Amino acid sequence: MAEVKYESKIVSNPSSVEAVYGACSNLQNLERLREVMPKDRIQELELQEDAIRFKVDGLGQKISIRIIAKEENDYVKYGIEDAPVDGNFWIQFKSVGAHETRIRLTVKVDLPLMFKALIGSKLQDAIDQAADMISKLPFEEIK
Repeated sequence: MAEVKYESKIVSNPSSVEAVYGACSNLQNLERLREVMPKDRIQELELQEDAIRFKVDGLGQKISIRIIAKEENDYVKYGIEDAPVDGNFWIQFKSVGAHETRIRLTVKVDLPLMFKALIGSKLQDAIDQAADMISKLPFEEIK
């Protein structure tokens, strides 16, 4: 096993850093996004303030994501539990104006070396796509 780290490109969101942090630091805020989540891929979604549990199509088990650390208006770090791989990810925020926040995602996972070569580029693409999706979220309406 090798710990690997992937960082997304830096994206910009037209919301204040307070709104972005507020939405990301309380996982119950995902309730407002439930209708846009892909129901064919994500099922049995359970939301709490500091954790979410859900079943991903094809995995056959529930995965948990729990907030493990946070610094107001700076970052939120999440631990991944009950998943096929161990790891964590975090979202970093930087205010660049009253209505603009720069965001970067970072993922750290333990992967067998042979998987790193097979899926490394796919993980990088996925984290960049997730950053793009986050850049479009209406955080001012979510908080």
